[in-house]
Amino acid sequence: MDAVIEKLDYLLALSREEHFGRAAEACNISQQTLSAGVKQLENRFGVQLVRRGSRFQGFTPEGERVLAWARRIVADARAMHEDVSTLKRGLAGTLRIAAVPTALPMVAALTTPFRKRHPGVRFSIESTTSADIFQLLDGLEADAGLTYLDNEPTGRVITVPLYTEHYRLLTAAGGPYDDRDSITWAEAGRVPLCLLTPNMQNRRIIDQQLRIAGTEPAPTLESNSMIVLMTHVRTLQWASIMPAILADALGPTEGVRSIPIVEPDLTHVIGLVAPRREPATPMVTALVAIARTIAGTLDQMGPGDPRRAGGRRG
Repeated sequence: MDAVIEKLDYLLALSREEHFGRAAEACNISQQTLSAGVKQLENRFGVQLVRRGSRFQGFTPEGERVLAWARRIVADARAMHEDVSTLKRGLAGTLRIAAVPTALPMVAALTTPFRKRHPGVRFSIESTTSADIFQLLDGLEADAGLTYLDNEPTGRVITVPLYTEHYRLLTAAGGPYDDRDSITWAEAGRVPLCLLTPNMQNRRIIDQQLRIAGTEPAPTLESNSMIVLMTHVRTLQWASIMPAILADALGPTEGVRSIPIVEPDLTHVIGLVAPRREPATPMVTALVAIARTIAGTLDQMGPGDPRRAGGRRG
């Protein structure tokens, strides 16, 4: 049975990489071994699973069906192994979390109490798009994710709401809105902005709201990194629209104001997502338990909290 699961794992790697050589490298085997393993699966089922040519050309309809079963079987096998190992030596291994860029500063709110309870666990944190998070979960490349819960189809996953995003304009003090306690979305669209790239959910939310306000988004700089955006804001030559909780997490900056954007006070819920499997892996079960413990506590640093006030910084 272990040999079959191993070959199903080859198939999953091929699905992720869409290249025989890279899939073999991901599995730490030779390309010849991977090809032989896929061929053995085809012989076992009596059907062709992979379209071959000079390079990988995709899966046959039968291959897609086997792939769907492979995800379930491999996930269950890993969960069983983790469950038994946990009974023997406690929770150990690597917990893989994928997060949208705006949620990255909040990952520590999960990993810190998790590590305190389970010191044998290591962490791998990846920044990616909201759409890719669900692909990573489906492809068994991530154990959980931090993403938007109310703006993307979440599918067959466990969801734990953690906090609500509110939006701020980060801009140089002394600028056109220096005397304002809040601004509108239309006003926010009139300053030179640096924003996340269009494939990011946060950017799509901002673009939609700016268009509703009658302003066509035209950022002068785009990046998939919030750090890049923040370093440009700190030059006092650029402005950006960021979630309030992220602006606060990045810390006060001399000469920069964080001004609430209203009309409307747009909000979106960020939360934990994890595969809905029974039984769940001990790692995911422990993470979900911690998420439910802290759920909503991040919102206590809400708009009324002085640490998130829209006053002068620095």
